Formats: sequence, structure tokens, C-alpha cells
Amino acid sequence: MATDSYRAIDAVWRIESPRLIAGLARIVRDIGVAEDLAQDALVAALEQWPQSGVPDNPGAWLMAAAKHRAIDHFRRNTRLERKHEELGRELAIKEAAMPDFDSALDDDVGDDLLRLVFVSCHPVLSTEARVALTLRLLGGLTTEEISRAFLTPEPTIAQRIVRAKRTLAEKQIPFEFPSGAELSARLSSVLEVVYLIFNEGYSATAGDDWMRPALCEDALRLGRILAELAPREPEVHGLVALMEIQASRSRARVGPSGEPILLLEQNRARWDQLLIRRGLAALERAEKLSTDVRSEMKNPIAGSYTLQAAIAACHARARTADETDWKQIVAIYSELARLSPSPVVELNRAVAVAMAFGPAAGFELIDALASEPSLASYHLLPSVRGDLLKKLGRMDEARFEFERAASLTSNTREREMLMERAKTCGEGTTGS
Repeated sequence: MATDSYRAIDAVWRIESPRLIAGLARIVRDIGVAEDLAQDALVAALEQWPQSGVPDNPGAWLMAAAKHRAIDHFRRNTRLERKHEELGRELAIKEAAMPDFDSALDDDVGDDLLRLVFVSCHPVLSTEARVALTLRLLGGLTTEEISRAFLTPEPTIAQRIVRAKRTLAEKQIPFEFPSGAELSARLSSVLEVVYLIFNEGYSATAGDDWMRPALCEDALRLGRILAELAPREPEVHGLVALMEIQASRSRARVGPSGEPILLLEQNRARWDQLLIRRGLAALERAEKLSTDVRSEMKNPIAGSYTLQAAIAACHARARTADETDWKQIVAIYSELARLSPSPVVELNRAVAVAMAFGPAAGFELIDALASEPSLASYHLLPSVRGDLLKKLGRMDEARFEFERAASLTSNTREREMLMERAKTCGEGTTGS
């Protein structure tokens, strides 16, 4: 049936399109043109495969189809840029420069994909543009799917993608690996984009759903690809470890009616042990690479993603919430605060201190953050304050903080949960 063919084409496209676009971008040196050529190949597949069937090597078929369109593209440009008598020589040069497209899928795909990752996440683009372009080119998502995932109007997403490709062309961003000192900053940008995508799926900032698992899966796929392409980068493995372990809790984070279930209240039997094992293995690799990279340092320090993964691992290794090694978590947060100081890290460290040494100790640290401007509209600050105030038996104050947190979040499920917690503060006078 044609419907089955279209489903097969869609599945093939999601798998092959990043490789296809990456290979074409290396040749035409323009991501926008590369995507257009790839889309032309997809149209050809949609026209032919329902009748002829999906070929044995669909990636090579798509690449070959795109090759012919790339040659046509060079012909058109050559006619515009050269005199007619120069056309044959110029075209011969262009075609000679073309690789064997069938073998290119196997021979150069790793390098091409890695180049595409770095270009899509180039710091010259805004964060929103990097996220949209990465999901489009590397995640294989349509503009409509990205729009739905981020609850953003489709025309807005389309404009971001168009502007991003135009910016890359206008700035003449080379389709190549960053080198030297630039590599660290560029890799940081890539990891930031992947984790932003994951976080939006893990704790949706707005809308009616607490989680959007498809975004988590997209980010995990991108992270795993990146780990294969850059196997010697410890922070790549650190990020993958963090996402694997966090994703392991997905089934336990949502109740039967879609309501959020917080970490300490989750049924750990529902945590995905395969993802936990994968995460712990990735963490072990990240820590080993961190030590190797810094072997000449007296006190090697892991990167921020590796440290966050180590914190997630403390939870994953505890069979029950009561067995969690909160003192170890406090120590790791202290190291993270030294490496990447931020009010959010301090807030999380205060929570760990409260769990390790009592709510009063944690509340003292939380109180010091009350006047932090960057946390003024951050709903988790009053949420944490409410939780600690409730444990200290200060119910009226706790209720106020929960209500304030509810007013600051744009996520419907989270708002409902916070209002429920506010109500419980009016039902008794003792801490929990």
C-alpha cells in the first residue's frame, strides 16, 4: 500500500537526512543549498518509491539523486558566472571534485556529520536558532514538529531556520572543524544545544504536559551520535551519561493522569535499568577521559556535565530515596559551584545540604539567594523555599511560597502540583 511506502520513506528520511545533508554541505559549502538538494531527493523518492519499492540501500539512492541535482546546481551557477565557452571545462572540474556518493555514505559520513553539528550550533546564531536548525538538520524533524514540541508558532520556527541558514551563508561560516582554542567554545555550544533540547523534553517550560519524551529521545540520539563522532571528548560522554540517567526516570516521573511525580516520591522499580547501565558506563568513560586529559594536573577536575552526571549517578545507585548519599551529592555540587558558579547551582546545592544536614541548614543557604536578580522569576526558588518552610513547620509561609511558585510557572501540570502542595500547608500545623 502507498501508505506503508510513505511510512517507510518517512523512517528512512529521519535516519538518512542528516548524513545526506552533511555530505552535500561538504560539496556545495552551503547548508541552505544542501538542504534544498536533499529535499529534492526526498521528493523524487516520494514519487518513485511507492511504485518501485524502497531500494536496498535507500541512503545511497537518495545521495545519488541529490548528486544529479547538485550537478544541475553547478551547471546553473556556471552558466551565470562563466562565459559559455568555459562551461565544459568548469563543469568538468566541478564533477571531478565530486566524491563517489555511494561510498561517501560510509567513508566520510562521520566527519561530515561532525562538521554539520558544529555549523548548526555555531555561536554566530541565537540559541533559539541553533536549537531549531539542529532539530531540522540533525534530528530530521519538520518545521511543524519543532513548532509543536516547543509550543511556538510554526511561522516563527520557519523564520528562525531561514534566518539561521541565511546568517551562516552571509557570514561565510566554513563547513569545517573548529581548531585550537576555538574548539572548546564551539563544542560547548553544541553540548548546550543538545542539553537544551533534552531539558525541554524532560521538564517542559510551558503547556499541558509535564514531559515531552520525543524531545528527550531526539536529544539522546544526537548525544549518542556525537559520542561516536568525538570519542575522545570527556564532556560529550558526560552529557550522554547525564541524559541517559535522567531519561531512565521518565516512566516514574508522570502519574496515571499525567501529574508530575517528584524524584523522592518516585517508584524506583519503574526506572529503566538499561538506561542507567548505559549512563553509568558513559560516566565511567567521561571520568577516565577527564583524568587522561588532565593527567599533568595535580587535582584533575571533571567538566560540568560529567559532574552533573555524577550527581545523577548517586540517585541511580540508591535503591531507595533514603539510601541516597546526600553528603556525596553536596561535595559534587560544591565542586560544580567552583567550576561553573551560578545561582541555580547554589540553589541545587542548598537542596542537597538540606537533605544531608537538615532543612534549617539548607534554608539558610536558600535565604541568601532570595535577593538574587537572576532568580527573581525562577519558580523553583519559591518552590524549594516552600518545601523547606513546610519541613520547618512554618505552614503559612510555606503556602505563600508554593502559591508564588505556581504563579511563576507556565507549565499547567506543574502549576496544579504546586497549588496542591500549597493546600496541604493549610491542613495541618506540623512539618512533613
